[in-house]
Amino acid sequence: MKVAGLGFKKDVTLASLREALLAAGGPEGLEAVATVSDKADAEVLKQLARECGVPIKAVSRDVLAGIDTPTQSNVVAEKFGTGSVAEAAALAAAGPRARLIATRTVSQDRTATAAIAEGDGA
Repeated sequence: MKVAGLGFKKDVTLASLREALLAAGGPEGLEAVATVSDKADAEVLKQLARECGVPIKAVSRDVLAGIDTPTQSNVVAEKFGTGSVAEAAALAAAGPRARLIATRTVSQDRTATAAIAEGDGA
């Protein structure tokens, strides 16, 4: 299972989410997009998921907090307990033996991040 994890600010645009996903490798072969559960209902994320033709997987903050990520953001670590929401969400949603195939990329306006993981599924 190939999953794109996405982290984003409240004021993110569809263009910024799309840009971050493309920088991480694009939507080809994705089976889902994932993010922290309290952002999973964001309309802009729903739009991106529809464009890609994939479901959204919501990952709880508790699960994210237990995932070690190669990329580290102090701001994200304080708020979510992990170094990268995008990386942690991708890993969690792709399954227990998932591995990152694209580490966190950031949109130019710094409102969106994306990472891609592959795994056996959850």
